[in-house]
Amino acid sequence: MGLKILHLHLHGLIRSSDLELGRDPDTGGQTQYVLELVKSLANTSEVEQVDLVTRLIKDKRVNDQYSKEREFIELGARILRFEFGPQKYLRKELLWPFLEELISKLSKFYEKPENKPDWIHAHYADAGYVGVRLCRNLKIPLVFTAHSLGREKKRRLLDAGLTQSQIEKSYCISKRILAEEEALKQASMIVTSTKQESVYQYSAYKSFESLKARVIFPGVDYKKFHHVHSTTETSDIDNMMNPFLIDSFKPPLLAISRAVRRKNVPSLVEAFGRSEKLKKNNNLILVLGCRDNLSKMDSQQKDVFQQIFEIIDKYNLYGKVAYPKKHTPDQIPSIYRWAASRRGIFVNPALTEPFGLTLLEAASCGLPMVATNDGGPQEINLKCENGLLADVTDLNKFKLALEKAISSKSQWRLWSRNGIEAVSRHFSWSSHVRNYLFNICQQDQKLSLLSSSGIKLSCLKGRSSLIKPHSSKTSGSEWMIS
Repeated sequence: MGLKILHLHLHGLIRSSDLELGRDPDTGGQTQYVLELVKSLANTSEVEQVDLVTRLIKDKRVNDQYSKEREFIELGARILRFEFGPQKYLRKELLWPFLEELISKLSKFYEKPENKPDWIHAHYADAGYVGVRLCRNLKIPLVFTAHSLGREKKRRLLDAGLTQSQIEKSYCISKRILAEEEALKQASMIVTSTKQESVYQYSAYKSFESLKARVIFPGVDYKKFHHVHSTTETSDIDNMMNPFLIDSFKPPLLAISRAVRRKNVPSLVEAFGRSEKLKKNNNLILVLGCRDNLSKMDSQQKDVFQQIFEIIDKYNLYGKVAYPKKHTPDQIPSIYRWAASRRGIFVNPALTEPFGLTLLEAASCGLPMVATNDGGPQEINLKCENGLLADVTDLNKFKLALEKAISSKSQWRLWSRNGIEAVSRHFSWSSHVRNYLFNICQQDQKLSLLSSSGIKLSCLKGRSSLIKPHSSKTSGSEWMIS
């Protein structure tokens, strides 16, 4: 018998395929990471069953698939949806009053011996709140990944000019921070994406213990994100961008993100508008999820798009900026390759970026970057050496970084090659999941459970072909497993 792992991902729209990334502020990189982790775990011999628990939604505004109680992902992995709170889709900040209802349902379901997991992994603060109480009820250990932290978000929003009361009203920030404190205290292991996240962000919490933290870099799907582009896909993306652009062959500055304040996209448009060099030589491409009608978006998305449109009008950027309304998930890799074929740059202007999976996707497609100097991009660029970091809160410095990034063809080619090679070497899903399992098996609580079920640490450690130290000076948290 292998491990049984329960993943809690309570908000956003998640399903086994065709993720609606960018649909709203809650359906972004975290959703993709959790699904890929679940799939990768299910494909290892050490794992018997992986459950992904999320919210059951019955709402005409969303796909019927989100109302199915059970959904098969692949052998050994399934999505289980539980109804709690109203049937309609709610943004994550509105879920707090209904979490106790979910805890009660999960406790009854997972107390049955045939369902009971060996570990619970909670993703984000709301799942952390549920995970803490569920692991106490079931007496099993907890893994916690915050993905983004409330204290850091609060700090950045205050810096951006929002008041304490505005932040509290929009984001329920006090409840979120309290839930994060509880989860950090209860967790046996904390999975972070970068050392910076662990050292500078998690350490702001009094409950955080650095010995619990494990830095495990996320992976990239090389089958999707590769640097070999075809004329057919290039033509498809041309058809998407041409209605907006006077000259679609200019090197593009490409941004792909959700339309949320934290992603800071209006500042990118402002920097572009202030630069005569960029306006003359480049196009700006904004892929900000899918939209039908601005009036039906939530207030944050409407505000972001309104700012973007006002800046475009202010600098008369028509014909130089593309902002397509729709794209499919399958088109995202093609968009990266399309931009790389035109010697473009990928831009991440986020105010805070816990990791930055899109940076790895872009690098794997041969597209260099200019990114915020906050958080994950620092460590990505340290390993990939494929672009520049910038202080995105200083518009002049941001503008100069963008101008510098597109100024040298030879530098662009070096960055492109560096990114492709480094991503294949450092950021694979096989490495991520082996490191994940190795660290789970290291925990004292899990060792006793493994022993009682006949699984020992040697099931991983004894396979020299699977586990090897990254360097001669390697701590337990830094083992690289290939």
